[in-house]
Amino acid sequence: MAVSFDYVVKETAANLWRNRVMALAAVLTVAVSLSLVGTALLLRQVVNRQIGQWSNNVSLQIFMNANATPQQLSEVKVLISQEPQITKCTYLNHQASYLQAKQVLSGEQTAFQALTPAITPTLFRCQLQNANDAPAVASIFAGAPGVYGGQAQYPQKSIRTMQRITNILQVVLLVIAIVLLISSLVLILNAIRMAIFARRREVSVMKLVGATNWFIRIPFILEGLVQGLIGAIVAAGVVLLSNIGVNYLVRHYLSSSTIPVSQLIVTEVVVVLIGVVVGVLGSIIAVRRFLDV
Repeated sequence: MAVSFDYVVKETAANLWRNRVMALAAVLTVAVSLSLVGTALLLRQVVNRQIGQWSNNVSLQIFMNANATPQQLSEVKVLISQEPQITKCTYLNHQASYLQAKQVLSGEQTAFQALTPAITPTLFRCQLQNANDAPAVASIFAGAPGVYGGQAQYPQKSIRTMQRITNILQVVLLVIAIVLLISSLVLILNAIRMAIFARRREVSVMKLVGATNWFIRIPFILEGLVQGLIGAIVAAGVVLLSNIGVNYLVRHYLSSSTIPVSQLIVTEVVVVLIGVVVGVLGSIIAVRRFLDV
């Protein structure tokens, strides 16, 4: 028995209307779940952009002895030029280093008064491509002649804290997304199961007159797809509104730029695709488990 487009549309619409309360509950659950998932994806992008900016601002500081010779400075410059992870390096002479120390020690007048430009160490302030490479790059300058303390300095605690926060946020967002998607899938499965139960006599009659398995299954699968798609479209609208709020928070409380339109479009597409997959998968599981064909 061939499956006609008109038949599938009519049966799907009839199933949705017959179980409209359950279908509406499934659509709303999918919408809420995917709204949270989409918003979590936006927040993850903001966090990654912010961390990227923090990483770019992480600097490796190579303090030189106050009496470092020009030859020692040249040797350190050669090491810097040979390191591909260093993107830019600025040299601060005695006077510039002294002015920086003045800002850093503004609340420690006793310590600052003991400093003079002549005894203030000069330094190389270097930007890295990746903050995670700071320990490896710093080890290159360990024991280099003229380097103050025999090693380069970098904000080790800040980098570790940044990595730990990033990992925790990604795990939390992933767990939330998985739990919400499973909830949506289960509700769609229950909606399709109710539809199958309501039409069990019709299904028996269709089997008696020679209807194929796919002829019976397709309207139920399409019902789940429609529920997932409608919920995903609603969620896409909510995510669009959430993006306005996220951008407001970014502009007022963070230093990172707002989420680009291209990333927002990709997020919206991902939300819709997830909704369709959840709807189809839930209906297929329901059909396989509860539809005896």
